[in-house]
Amino acid sequence: MNNRVYFFDTTLRDGEQSPGATMNLQEKLRLAHQLEVLGVDVMEAGFPASSPGDFASVQRIAAQAGDIQVAGLARCVANDIDRCWEAVKVARHPRIHVFLSTSPLHMRYKLRKDPEDVLRMAVEGVKRCAALTDNVEFSCEDFSRSEGEFVCRVVEAVINAGATTINLPDTVGYAEPDEYAALLDYVIKNTPNSDKAIFSVHCHNDLGLAVANTLAAFKVGVRQAEVTLCGIGERAGNASLEEVVMNLHVRHDHFGLTHKIVTEQIYPSCRLLSMTIGQPIPNNKAIVGANAFAHESGIHQDGMLKNRETYEIMTPQSVGRTESSLVIGKHSGRNAVRSKFESMGYTLDDAQLNVVFEAVKKLADRKKTLLDDDLMALVQEEIYRMPDRFRLRHVSVQSSDAGGVPPTAAVLMDVDGLERSSAGFGVGPVDALFNVIADLVGRQPDLEQYAINAVTGGTDAQGEVTVRLRDGDISAVGRGTHPDIFVASARAYVNALNHLFKKEQEGPRLHCQHD
Repeated sequence: MNNRVYFFDTTLRDGEQSPGATMNLQEKLRLAHQLEVLGVDVMEAGFPASSPGDFASVQRIAAQAGDIQVAGLARCVANDIDRCWEAVKVARHPRIHVFLSTSPLHMRYKLRKDPEDVLRMAVEGVKRCAALTDNVEFSCEDFSRSEGEFVCRVVEAVINAGATTINLPDTVGYAEPDEYAALLDYVIKNTPNSDKAIFSVHCHNDLGLAVANTLAAFKVGVRQAEVTLCGIGERAGNASLEEVVMNLHVRHDHFGLTHKIVTEQIYPSCRLLSMTIGQPIPNNKAIVGANAFAHESGIHQDGMLKNRETYEIMTPQSVGRTESSLVIGKHSGRNAVRSKFESMGYTLDDAQLNVVFEAVKKLADRKKTLLDDDLMALVQEEIYRMPDRFRLRHVSVQSSDAGGVPPTAAVLMDVDGLERSSAGFGVGPVDALFNVIADLVGRQPDLEQYAINAVTGGTDAQGEVTVRLRDGDISAVGRGTHPDIFVASARAYVNALNHLFKKEQEGPRLHCQHD
């Protein structure tokens, strides 16, 4: 049995379906590049048939990709398959990922088709894919609630039709590790041509078992894991890439499996995702959380001083958690700034370098020491933001605990290319800011979420603010960073407004959850 595990990352597809995780094109391209640096074997770039915007982003990601395989998702229908191929065919190694439900529940109520019709659709769909590429993945949606005998018939038929990877997902996070492994084992052993395909799993975390089910699958011969950074995704999310990888790494004695993930790139990848979607990594998150390598107990600290292995099963450095104070500051030159960002994986053209260079100078005037996370936040804020219909210029806030005068905010900003300004009051200073900005753009969306996080430690840390706005049926997330928390808040609010308008312009996106 092949002991090589392939990692299929779906952060850009299933992960982006996580509430608030929408990314613009430049952000997707940056994250796609980082996934390749991380050593992912396959990246699922999106669902091309879902919208013109998703098609365009998948196509750009495919064109940018190097040796990594680029997959697009498609329903088992001709239009989806053709659209998917048009988007991914420019990649060096394109893959079509086609899916169809196989559980009695889904066939009856979702597809409204009998098993024989589903079998026929699966074969026809895979044959259409195989006529376009020899890299075809077929998924049995809701496999964990499917009947093993029927799945064997489907899997045998689609392998004969040209599928080279078979994905057997726990679509709704229903399975327990032992029963999931048993069902996988049954299908692999009772499908006559199973040796002609790589078997894969895509596990959801509704019961908190996505990683456990993925690891259980390896024990019965599955060799592809479909994962996301930080486990983001539909509902409670997916199996977390970093947790699956480090289980294989730390417990190689137990699994005996190899992979090509560069573990030192795990934390930088997760941190990039966090900054991109504006969702902080929880402190207690396994592998990459702030507390993952923190030791407060006196007994633990004593043990660590004597031998780190007493309470650490891996080192911070093994996942890229090396803290470094930078020589980048207000006296740094352009070449030093360019070199530093290149060492962090950012390739900047001259125009982008000029923008970042000036931003570094301004930040260095406010903050004594610039850390990697500061610079990552800065480049996300200045370079990878979507083009702005609304652009913040200056804000001023006045607030006091004295009665009589309510908090006041004044805002200067560009609205559709025209400079506008106004001032107003609020219950608090942030409320005052948001009220003024809403008046200036002529919209009054509902504020669903407001969250503040410190990018780094210290009283001079940059504030990272995330807001979620809803206007009718459309919601959007915005983020902003700045040493002044009120400026960060205003930036986040304006960013969310830009996302709202962009979503309105793009129109409805076909939402499809399959795995």
